[in-house]
Amino acid sequence: MLVIGDKYIENIKLVYPDLSIEEWHANDIGQNNNVFIVNNSLVFRFPKYEQGITQLKKEKEILEYIQNVVTIPVPYPIYEYFDTLKPREVFTGYNLIAGVPLWRESLENINKDEPIKRLASQLVTFLIELHSTSKDALKLEDSDPREEMSELFDKIRNKLFPYIRKEAQDEITQSFSTFLNRKAFLNVKTTLIHGDFGASNILWNPKSTRVSGIIDFGEAGLGDPAYDFAGILSSYGEDFFNVCIDLYPDGDEISERVKFYKSTFALQEALHGIENDDPQAFENGIKDYR
Repeated sequence: MLVIGDKYIENIKLVYPDLSIEEWHANDIGQNNNVFIVNNSLVFRFPKYEQGITQLKKEKEILEYIQNVVTIPVPYPIYEYFDTLKPREVFTGYNLIAGVPLWRESLENINKDEPIKRLASQLVTFLIELHSTSKDALKLEDSDPREEMSELFDKIRNKLFPYIRKEAQDEITQSFSTFLNRKAFLNVKTTLIHGDFGASNILWNPKSTRVSGIIDFGEAGLGDPAYDFAGILSSYGEDFFNVCIDLYPDGDEISERVKFYKSTFALQEALHGIENDDPQAFENGIKDYR
């Protein structure tokens, strides 16, 4: 009987017949991709949805460019297949980066200031390097963060408000209205951002208490650098966020935007659930708003 991942592994073998696959297992963390660990040394990612194919292509180009820009290891695609442009057939593969996700519980279990400051310094240095990358070199389509948030608000009203209690609807409306109408939030300077800079994509070595890699650049592109810090705030809480933002140039200027973006994450997860027929994502995102 075929296991769910067998078809994916067969697709890899068809494209790379000389690659010896001795064993493999699925990694269930990814929301937008089916991820498989092969021979405990390679990671293969297959987009679940059509829009993910375009994202994977863009991600590949970004990763190839930033290899020599950032000082923390990031994936480097050495296998790829884009011929059919069909979900669950298109893939990229790269060498596994050693480390485990830096979950909030792991961070909170560190009882010394020095390793916490070192982790913060590593993450902020990475973001400074990433955010300083030349936009022209990558030829990415620029974005307007305010326009993107306006479109997001429209989707939330149209698709999620029927499931959200009235009091929460009013709070969401007030929050978006403040963001969209503040003069300080107009003409935000965009940079290259990771786009999903949260705990599951930050790898570390618990023994050395150092960041060992940053993965999953599927949401990377031009955007508001505050968005990446929203991932830190959402994953690790105010205390660690404050340590990080103090290390970032003019960090106090982006803090308010950071907090707004963080407030949208659960709603975005619920929206993803509705748009991609993912009941678990919908429930995870909407549960606090019912």
